[in-house]
Amino acid sequence: MYDIKALYEAQSVPHAIELLLEHPNAQIIAGGSDVLVQIREGKRAGCELVSIYGLDELRGVRYEEDGAIRIGSLTSFSHITRDPIIQEKINVLGQAVDQVGGPQIRNIGTIGGNTCNGVTSADSASTLFAWDAVIELTGPEGVRRVPIQDFYIKAGKVDLRPGEIQTGILIPKVAYEGYQGHYIKYAMRNAMDIATTGCSVNVKLSPDKAVMEDVRIAYGVAGPIPMRSATAEGRAKGRPTTAEEIKAFAQTVLEDINPRDSWRAAKEFRQHIAVVMAERALRESIRLAGGVIHE
Repeated sequence: MYDIKALYEAQSVPHAIELLLEHPNAQIIAGGSDVLVQIREGKRAGCELVSIYGLDELRGVRYEEDGAIRIGSLTSFSHITRDPIIQEKINVLGQAVDQVGGPQIRNIGTIGGNTCNGVTSADSASTLFAWDAVIELTGPEGVRRVPIQDFYIKAGKVDLRPGEIQTGILIPKVAYEGYQGHYIKYAMRNAMDIATTGCSVNVKLSPDKAVMEDVRIAYGVAGPIPMRSATAEGRAKGRPTTAEEIKAFAQTVLEDINPRDSWRAAKEFRQHIAVVMAERALRESIRLAGGVIHE
């Protein structure tokens, strides 16, 4: 059923790096919800695996000394959704990953595996883009931190160097403090389906709640990798929370996104729902931030 040449079990992060250097063709396996399916389909037949699933130091959510939120790469989707820090500060991420697959997948699947897959449809990815997340990578040359926008190189490929593993995801304090967000996933089914398009919006309002001081919007399946709409973000900053401004913001996303045709949806349909999702997600984010939309 599973054509696996060898399975090596890492006892620590340095040991995992050592194993990857000894076996340069080996694939990292964590929860296995992606890798084992690929092996069963024959895409990785005869592969070597380095399991990091036993490394509990890569699990959990906590604050860094500078106030950044650190999410260990082996933290499961279910854990993220229930975590009190996530619920208090970036609840939209918990809501987004709660839409991944079904309960079994959310219990075993990890946020590190989801992002290292490099696919544009990952529910966590667009949300992390909207939070200006930073990816922590540990390898033979030490630790490096890469903005998530630079981590994704092209469809299915991320910036992982030989011997490196992803050890954490960080949300800087400046990226979450004072913000509220909302994620919308459009798919053919309510569960066990990947996104036709996903949209995540964060907003920071002025003290009187009447002006959008900052807006961040990110999409999945609007291009070959998850992406932000910088033009729409710039269009919304400093604007009042009116229905007219929200609609203008939503229309502006069309200047940046470039969805594809596929059997799931036509490009024109994806463009249409991207505009609708942008408006709805910004409206809800403003509501969560305590703002009032003037029609």
